[in-house]
Amino acid sequence: MNALAPQPQTDRLLAAQIAPGTHDERARQGFVSALRRHVMVKMSAAMRASYERELRPQFERTHARPPADGVEVRRLMRPHPIYQAWSALRYNAQEMTWASVQPQIERHLPALRKEAERAQQAAPSLLRLKPDTKLPSYYTALDIHLMPGNFHSEFGDQDVAQGAVYELGTAVFGGGMMLRRRGAVGLSMAHYLRIAHPQFVPQRILDLGCTVGNNTLPYVEVFPDAEVHGIDLSAPQLRFAHARAQACGATVHYSQQNAEQTDFPDGHFDLIVSSFFLHEISTASTRKVFREAWRLLRPGGLMLHMELPPASEADPYYNFYLDWDAYHNNEPHYAEFRRQDFAALCSEAGFEERNFVQRRIGNYTAADPEEFAEIARGERDAPAHGNGASWFVFGAWK
Repeated sequence: MNALAPQPQTDRLLAAQIAPGTHDERARQGFVSALRRHVMVKMSAAMRASYERELRPQFERTHARPPADGVEVRRLMRPHPIYQAWSALRYNAQEMTWASVQPQIERHLPALRKEAERAQQAAPSLLRLKPDTKLPSYYTALDIHLMPGNFHSEFGDQDVAQGAVYELGTAVFGGGMMLRRRGAVGLSMAHYLRIAHPQFVPQRILDLGCTVGNNTLPYVEVFPDAEVHGIDLSAPQLRFAHARAQACGATVHYSQQNAEQTDFPDGHFDLIVSSFFLHEISTASTRKVFREAWRLLRPGGLMLHMELPPASEADPYYNFYLDWDAYHNNEPHYAEFRRQDFAALCSEAGFEERNFVQRRIGNYTAADPEEFAEIARGERDAPAHGNGASWFVFGAWK
């Protein structure tokens, strides 16, 4: 399989299939995708050029040194008109993403619920929900990503609305960028492991914070003999993920659990992964998640997270750019997480320092297959991080 291969079943948008949009809804979503592309590519490039041409030299003349970190760059950039325009458009485009799909989902909600109920009747053992699950305050206090109702809100029995909104909304969100397939992160991580560590064939895989399974389903594709599990705090996300897996003919075991403390036995998994998950939780929670991952891994198993690069791996301007979400996208732990020493976090959890892993990998869905393989084998460098050109991954072997 490569970037030019036909899209498999696991790439299907269940919300678009069960809840088709009108002409106007699809046009609006296309506009939002195009607006995001303009903001995140063209305007971002123009803003960086203004920084390099005007603002950094101005700072250096005043302080006799360049900006030391992202905080200093942020103070420098905030009064500038190009930043103000870029930030305002980015914020509005984020809100428009969710607003562009909500009417479509609400109109078809009975059909979406029926599809979820059908999936639960067909494969009840593959979905475990726990109504008494305690949702942490850091999770319920905000609409993360500015998504109204956050991941977890329910508006009726057996609700799947937030799962459907998230699936369709993230398709609009990524539609204008370089991601050619949903699940690009999961595909990239799985194929990286397949190529870089061919002797490692996981039999049980756990995806933490799986939401609707975008980056869970690729592990079923790449490791078809593995037993794949996904956990999340949100019942609506899991109901929708389960329905989507059933519609795709994929077997995934979904359960409602907090990654800080699960009910799986010791040494149960060979591979534990996550995608864009850790920066949504506090550092204290991250430490608990890592300790739990160490408990759940068998000897020789691997914990591997796709995340934003740490501040130590980025220049001051890119740190400023990445940390916009911490201030404006309801992701308050974003910047704090990136300031951590990832190797130290793994060591604190019990992983040996010599088994720490940290690198950039290619985007399997946007790269030439041979180029991706060369990057995975360490024969060439991955593209610079940004807009899906490459992914930053880190973790440790047990």
